[in-house]
Amino acid sequence: MQAVTIKDVAALAGVSVGTASRVLSGNPATSADARERVAAAAAQLDYQPNAQAQALRSARSQSLGLLVPDVRNPFFADLAHAAEQAGLSAGYVTLLGNANESSDQQDRYLDTLISRRVDGVIIAPVGGDGGRLRALLERKVPTVLVDRTVPGFRLPSVTTDSETGIRQAVQHLAAQGHTRIGYISGPQATSTGRDRFAAFTQAVAEAGLSQDPELVYFGDYQAASGSAGVHALLELADPPTALLAADSLMAVGAISILHRRGLRIGTDVALVAFDDIEWFALLDPALSVIAHSVEDMGRIAVELLLQVIAGEEPASVVLPSELIVRASSSLPISLA
Repeated sequence: MQAVTIKDVAALAGVSVGTASRVLSGNPATSADARERVAAAAAQLDYQPNAQAQALRSARSQSLGLLVPDVRNPFFADLAHAAEQAGLSAGYVTLLGNANESSDQQDRYLDTLISRRVDGVIIAPVGGDGGRLRALLERKVPTVLVDRTVPGFRLPSVTTDSETGIRQAVQHLAAQGHTRIGYISGPQATSTGRDRFAAFTQAVAEAGLSQDPELVYFGDYQAASGSAGVHALLELADPPTALLAADSLMAVGAISILHRRGLRIGTDVALVAFDDIEWFALLDPALSVIAHSVEDMGRIAVELLLQVIAGEEPASVVLPSELIVRASSSLPISLA
């Protein structure tokens, strides 16, 4: 028989996982009605919390740590907001750290979060080895990975299925007549960089498009590398007619250099970006994007972390991605 989890209790009581967690941990920031419903549901389901985990975390700070790779990246700014709001509604304040895509800076923040005795940590890790992430596990700090994962660390995570959206983007560009698509990749030291590059490589091969390795520029998820990528790709003897940027900040850099070179996006060159930032739809032309829900990612990360704090072992969640076609890529190449 499968063990009853706090998620089951919350569902039966008709409350959020955060509310159920607060009630069961004795947090006073709950209504009498919620306490009554959660208690009834727990009794009906014969819910037995993990006593060992509760003992290890009996001294609560009611604070969570959130560490993002680059707070300037609009995607991670939106992620931080979604997680912070979800945490606040569950009775937790969130301490935000900015790794600035630096393993050393990430590790400094991780040490600080450990010393502050936060109740749990959500992290989009930088680098390929996890750095001081292992210190969280050694100290049994509840931890959830978000957007990115690290090989060798078996932790709950919320990530995106990049393959579907990237395949849709490549098929869309091929249908417009593009045979040479330039790809501005993220760093291969990150799981998202590796996964999206692999998805692009496979999609291009399946569509029968050029697999010229010179059509790939490896960036670092910074705007400057998006600009450098466009410059390098357009200087090729046979330059691409369409570009796909692997994240929003590199797309911003790509847009900047295209404007500087006097090229018309959507007419002289097609452009698609991974991540749907709100103001991308307001550009002229509006930017085609591979969208995935950053709001869901932040909210679910907090829900998983609350389950870990309560002694549960939640399953990881993979969110879908999909192409949203706008004017930056909608013209056939013969009309560009």
